[in-house]
Amino acid sequence: MNELPDEDKTLKQEQEKAGEEQFTEGVLEEQSSEEVTGSEDAAPEMDIGMETGPDPEVTKEKESKMEIESDGTVRDEAVSPETKTEASSEIKKETSSEKKPGKSKKRKKKTAKDYAIEFFIKVGITALAVAALLIFVVGIHVNHGNSAYPMIKDGDLVITYKLDKGQNGVEIAYTFNGKVKFGRIVAKEGDTVDITDQGLLVNGYGILEDVVYPTTSSGAAISFPYIVPKGTVFVLNDYRSDAGDSRTYGAIPLSDVEGEVVLILRRRGI
Repeated sequence: MNELPDEDKTLKQEQEKAGEEQFTEGVLEEQSSEEVTGSEDAAPEMDIGMETGPDPEVTKEKESKMEIESDGTVRDEAVSPETKTEASSEIKKETSSEKKPGKSKKRKKKTAKDYAIEFFIKVGITALAVAALLIFVVGIHVNHGNSAYPMIKDGDLVITYKLDKGQNGVEIAYTFNGKVKFGRIVAKEGDTVDITDQGLLVNGYGILEDVVYPTTSSGAAISFPYIVPKGTVFVLNDYRSDAGDSRTYGAIPLSDVEGEVVLILRRRGI
């Protein structure tokens, strides 16, 4: 066999080398294209699985909730403590609502007897209140006579306030021998009362009174000067010509005082 020249050998080697490189590049390109194709095909499958496949944790929680609602008890240990608490409270609410009766029952219609009973109860309470008021607070009297004239006339209706026994110079109602009389307080316990030609003196001083008639000792059954005993008041009539007051029977005990005159209702001579 004839040997090729050196130049031909070199050219042939270069051609063989170039062919091997082209073959290698082709193989690499095919491998890379297969990898790209495989990755593109796998990605949609993963997306589809993520979109359509159920989440195990969510499914588990839903199943637990379904068990709670159907059975009425919390049996799944995977449920969180907060979920268990909420479920228990909801169950209790439902149970309590079932135990509660319906809306308020219809009221029973009142009969005539019921209305009559209520009426008499109200009347009784009112009567008791008025009685207590008249016994302890207010006095109502009718004046018979003219001992308190001209302030109080015969037949006048007089209202007194029992909680106030009166001060010097005020008109009061008092009881003497079972009868209600009216007069004006001129002195209290410990005071010295004297009636002279100068008029009425209390503790040696003349007093200013809102009376029309002068004060005299004519018809008096006591001696002057007179010291008012403890727990009593000295009372004189406004009509001073009538000596039927403390000038005749002495000072009046406070226990016999019915109260201060606060209102006069004129019934005659209007």
